[in-house]
Amino acid sequence: MAVVSGAQMIARTLRDLGVTVIFGIVGIPVIEVAESAIDLGIRFIAFRNEQACSYAASVYGYLTGQPGVCLVVGGPGVLHALAGIGNASANNFPLLVLAGSAETSGVTKGAFQEMDAISFLTPHTKFAVRPPSLAFVAGAVKNAYRTCWYGRPGPTFVDLPADLIQGKSAPGFRLPEPEEILVPPPPKASGDPAMILKAAQLLKAARAPLLIIGKGAAYARAEGGIRKLVEQTQIPFLPTPMGKGVVPDSHPLNVSSARSAALKHADVVLVLGARLNWILHFGEPPKWSPRAKIIQVDICAEEIGRNAGTAELGIVGDIDLVVEQLLVSLSNWRYASSAAPSRFLALLAESAKKNEAKAQKAAFTPTPKNSPLTYQRAFQIIKTTLNSLAPFEDGNVVYVSEGANTMDISRSVFPLNHPRQRLDAGTYATMGVGMGYIIAAHEAYNAFPASTDKPKKIVALEGDSAFGFSAMEIETMARYRIPALIFVVNNSGIYHGDSASESSWKELQAQTAANDTKSDGRDDGKKGLRSTSLLYETRYEQFGPMCGGKGYFVRSEEELETATREGFLSDTVTVVNVIVEPGVGKKIGFAWQGNAHEGQAKL
Repeated sequence: MAVVSGAQMIARTLRDLGVTVIFGIVGIPVIEVAESAIDLGIRFIAFRNEQACSYAASVYGYLTGQPGVCLVVGGPGVLHALAGIGNASANNFPLLVLAGSAETSGVTKGAFQEMDAISFLTPHTKFAVRPPSLAFVAGAVKNAYRTCWYGRPGPTFVDLPADLIQGKSAPGFRLPEPEEILVPPPPKASGDPAMILKAAQLLKAARAPLLIIGKGAAYARAEGGIRKLVEQTQIPFLPTPMGKGVVPDSHPLNVSSARSAALKHADVVLVLGARLNWILHFGEPPKWSPRAKIIQVDICAEEIGRNAGTAELGIVGDIDLVVEQLLVSLSNWRYASSAAPSRFLALLAESAKKNEAKAQKAAFTPTPKNSPLTYQRAFQIIKTTLNSLAPFEDGNVVYVSEGANTMDISRSVFPLNHPRQRLDAGTYATMGVGMGYIIAAHEAYNAFPASTDKPKKIVALEGDSAFGFSAMEIETMARYRIPALIFVVNNSGIYHGDSASESSWKELQAQTAANDTKSDGRDDGKKGLRSTSLLYETRYEQFGPMCGGKGYFVRSEEELETATREGFLSDTVTVVNVIVEPGVGKKIGFAWQGNAHEGQAKL
């Protein structure tokens, strides 16, 4: 066999591991790895910023159930990619990061982009390694790939010095056969039978049982078993934001509209693939009942008993297998036919009715003439139009959402009947993931479609601040013909805007430019642009036409409906700039934590 380079060996190892797409940004020396990968038929998606490509690779692992791969340059490239590494770690997404580095002979000399990436990333990854020679490259990459995938998923890192990438194999060296290196899917463990029996007994004795379904259940592909569990037991369920669709949102036992009441009054809670962190209020009072028995099901033993979790009730194991065990142990028991479900179910129904009536009033109230759209009204128009083009029951739309008000409000507006079709800022509340997530979703669902699969439309709901983190990836989408439909919900600020008119905003701008911002101490005496201010009604829609796509500037309901319809049907990237109420004067509150008062902007 001909002499092979380190770059060719790395690319061949990735192909033999089953990698079909790499997300990255090239430069010296990793450009040689990318080119070799392309020559082997691997798709290389070249981004404009390492943050975006690392976000894309991380969520690709979640969407496909196999590690996402990110390739970046050393030094500053690694620093930028740390954003995706942190995101993968917090969300437990399997991510393999490969990065170039300085020649080994130049270490400590101030070599090009020199950085000790192994020391830097070891605390932030499951595994970080620098192969000492070409002979160790395949093993190092394979080990990193396996480690990020097996057990609790997370990020791993392989440092690739320039002399290794550009090095040549010794005479007589032969690449291993593909079947010798492929890594099988992670092994799965069932739960302890004694703990399964105890959980089943608690559920049967509960007066107010509740299932919580997290994104871990979606990652585990456990939707079949969980749907059967809900149908067989008739226990109400509450999905987390990215757990939506594991059981259809349209199911009558979905208590999302009565979330607070469900958490506060449930006495036995089975938590499937969700952690008791800030999203679930740590499982603690006053959001939860102090008497609640919480049964955690998790692949990671360290998670059992965390915060308010009941350690002696936790089950360590694969969610899908544990659910199957519970189904057998519960047999034909149904909560709906037990002695005391009526009070709990009635309370949930009453709470849901009240909350849904409030939401519908906001959604269906027409926008007054010469007034800006509200978030709720804008989302209702988008939802209605999308559903007329692609009914949500069919699962042909994937939603990406980020931004303070945008993500929080849209979360309950757009229903899902299929798992892994809503992506948001996640456990880390990471803003700036949206554009990378769009590209990852396209690669996961549309790049290699089965012959019977209909392409899925990727629809993003972006706050104007969140969009700004990675807006240049619109060019990436145009380059790879990704016909995403992106709504930029524009209130001219972070959380809220400063002004209700352009003239008043320019007055504040002039004060800031003149350093005339000293306040007299009164709220109404504040001067200048605030720390949350963005340019007034920035024309974000121009990103579309700039890259050969479409752009729409929207103020009215009619304009929004037209833009949604045409953007959905378009075969190019489309940016819809939706001007909404600026929310002037609203205080910033943490709505997810439930401590925001009326009139506060939502984080």
